[in-house]
Amino acid sequence: MSSDRGDDYPGQRFGLPESGTGSTAPWGRRALALFVDWFASLGVTALISPQLELSETATRLTPLLVLFVELTLLVGLLGSSLGHRVLGIRVARLDGRPVGVPRAGLRSALICLVIPAVVFDKDRRGLHDLAVGTVVIAT
Repeated sequence: MSSDRGDDYPGQRFGLPESGTGSTAPWGRRALALFVDWFASLGVTALISPQLELSETATRLTPLLVLFVELTLLVGLLGSSLGHRVLGIRVARLDGRPVGVPRAGLRSALICLVIPAVVFDKDRRGLHDLAVGTVVIAT
């Protein structure tokens, strides 16, 4: 519930702390985590592309596909991607249950579309998090 005094903070309405472990992750850390994941995807693509005979279009889409797979599997099974781990954040469901691969897959697909990730609410939840009932928190 919002306060007229404007003293509420991101995640307060979900019972998250204002700062420290379990608080909503700041945008800078989230953006850096995405860059780590993107560069890891580029690295994996560079390793596997020479072995594959791909069309030019497929070659351009391979890093995005690798990113999708990485985000889906790691967030779905472990709660955090490589970039999340490096930056000390993770994805959590609001109901406390594990994210799971199907939910992480939808979240990852929306991140790959970019626009849902840059449209967000006062709790720092992008459309991709709103769609699947998750929040990115500090660890």
